Amino acid sequence: MKPLSGKNVLFVICQNDFRDEELSHPREELVAAGAQAKVASRERTPAKGMLGAVENPDLTIREARASDYDAVVAVGGRGTPEHLWTDGDLHRLLREAREAGKVVGGICLSGATLAIAGVLKGVESTCYVTDASKKEMEKGQAIFVEKPVVVSGRIVTANGPPAAREFGKALVSAISKG
Repeated sequence: MKPLSGKNVLFVICQNDFRDEELSHPREELVAAGAQAKVASRERTPAKGMLGAVENPDLTIREARASDYDAVVAVGGRGTPEHLWTDGDLHRLLREAREAGKVVGGICLSGATLAIAGVLKGVESTCYVTDASKKEMEKGQAIFVEKPVVVSGRIVTANGPPAAREFGKALVSAISKG
């Protein structure tokens, strides 16, 4: 039996300009370990990746419930500040997942998404560094660590595309411990 058989993971992506491999690589790792993966975005219409991927979301962020998943993972990309940093439904979803002891993940600029949602207060974490993302991490009282992937209990963060595969493996490990 695969370690994540029966586990459900939700990936949340931007409607436009999510980072393709930050969705595809972690999803491949999770599915290979036996997890079921769903994708949410603001709308059910096809979402477009920065490198040309097109993803058909299974549900909207508003429809998603943390109780249906073992992990909620926010994907990064150029569209993140516009689409995910400002999404109150996503922030609620991330807080509910954290409060329920689920695995919460964020890669690239979505490390800051987690900070904005209030789930990184006092938590060692990382993100793709820009002036804006660093500022949001500080405002959210995250403890910034300059490493490709940081695991702090049930929270897994990564700093960008080169870390996407390692991020996926870290998510598999974190979920299998739960």
